[in-house]
This record gives sequence, structure tokens and C-alpha cells, in this order.
Amino acid sequence: MPLNHHRLLFLLLLLSYETARRLASADPNDEACLSNLRQNLQDPANNLRNWTKPNFSNPCSGFTSYLPGATCNNGRIYKLSLTNLSLRGTISPFLSNCTNLQSLDLSSNQISGEIPPELQLLVNLAVLNLSSNHLSGQISPQIALCAYLNIIDLHDNQLSGSISPQFGLLARLSAFDVSNNKLSGQIPVNLGLRRFNSSSFLGNKRLFGYPLEEMKSKGLSVMAIVGIGLGSGIVSLVISFTGVCIWLKITEKKMEEEEVKISQSMPHY
Repeated sequence: MPLNHHRLLFLLLLLSYETARRLASADPNDEACLSNLRQNLQDPANNLRNWTKPNFSNPCSGFTSYLPGATCNNGRIYKLSLTNLSLRGTISPFLSNCTNLQSLDLSSNQISGEIPPELQLLVNLAVLNLSSNHLSGQISPQIALCAYLNIIDLHDNQLSGSISPQFGLLARLSAFDVSNNKLSGQIPVNLGLRRFNSSSFLGNKRLFGYPLEEMKSKGLSVMAIVGIGLGSGIVSLVISFTGVCIWLKITEKKMEEEEVKISQSMPHY
């Protein structure tokens, strides 16, 4: 066998060994990510019964995973979808250790607490869906550092505070929904002028700006302006009419006085 063939065979064997080694043990960052996520979540319906410590050390086998709701790519966790599982608890900041994660979907659960600002370290994240939970606090502007974000869905939570203009700078953002929260302040112009319609912002009583209608307290309605105009016109008319009547009375009295003076000055024959 030629020498070049020996080298090629050696390289193939080395590559196979390295691939097998990676699949045999999880990335330590993924292991920390998954174990802490499970620790922070309460699972009353026991849907995560296979999320146990032995599986955290080797969660991936090719594109499949031993953990329900997890999807792998080249031995790394790249998608987590734990939706509608009646999960409680909070979101672990150690989720940021899953540095290859591209999609995070924890929607339709009962998860509370704040959205960890550490999620900014998920530099490959494209989909963030935390909708229909009990999340509170502000939407951390640091999350906008995930430059590949394509979808942000946070509707039906209890999030408060304002929306950072940083989210309007996400060039790939095609879906943005923060409806039915407790957000306040003006919608950032660079978000309002995008393709997002009013349904993305409805249900926040103290949120205003395009594409929502202006808050009522920010200005008078058309009917109010018309009413004020009509009222002012009527008042002006009454004042003018009263002024004319008074002027006529004064003029009439002066004329009577002049007539009396003239009659008294005339000689009597």
C-alpha cells in the first residue's frame, strides 16, 4: 500500500476516534447547563423523569438526545423545547453555558422570576420563546446582544418596565411579541417602524406610541376639541350680545339726558 494511503487511513482513524470521543462524553458546559436547568425547574407532572444526572454526562448521540425536549448537533445541545409541561420554578442563569444553543422554547408553563441577563452569552441563539408563563421584572436589554435573534416571543407574562431601543437594532429580527404584559413607556421608534403591528404590543395599559394609538391622556380627542370650540363660540356670542345691549342702554340714557338739557335751555313764550 502506498505511503499516502497509509497517511489517509491514519487520518480517517484519528477523525473517527475524535468523533467517538466527543460523542462518548458531553461538553462540560452543556452538562452544567442542563443539570442547573433541571435543578431550578419543578416538574409536578414528572415529564422530566429522564432528566437525571447520568444522562447529563452524555446527553447526545449524533442528532438525537437521551433527554426529552433536547436536540443535538455534533455532540452539542443546540435546541431545547420544553413546552406545555406544567413546569414551575425559575430559569437558570447557567443556561448560558449551552453556548451552541440556537433555539430555546419554554413556553406555556408556569415558570416565574426574571429572565436572566446571562442569556446574552448565547451568541448563536435565533429563537427565544418564553411566552405564556409568569415571568416578571424587566426585559433585560443585554439579551439584544444575541445578534442572531430571529424570534422573540414573550407574550402573556407579567413583565414590566420599558422596552429597550436595543431590540430595534437586531437586523435579523422578524417576529417580536410582548403583548399582554405590564410594560410601560413609549415603544422604541426603531421597533414601531418595523413590520411588527399593534398585536405585538397590545395588552400593556401604560405602553404607547406607534403602532399603538396614543394614550388618551397624551392629548384631547377630536370630539373634545370640537366641544371646546363650540362652547367657546357660544360663550363669545353671549358676551358680545350682552355687551351690545349694555352699549345700547348707555347710549339711550345719554340721548334722554341730552334731550332734557335742550328742552330746559329753550326760552318760554
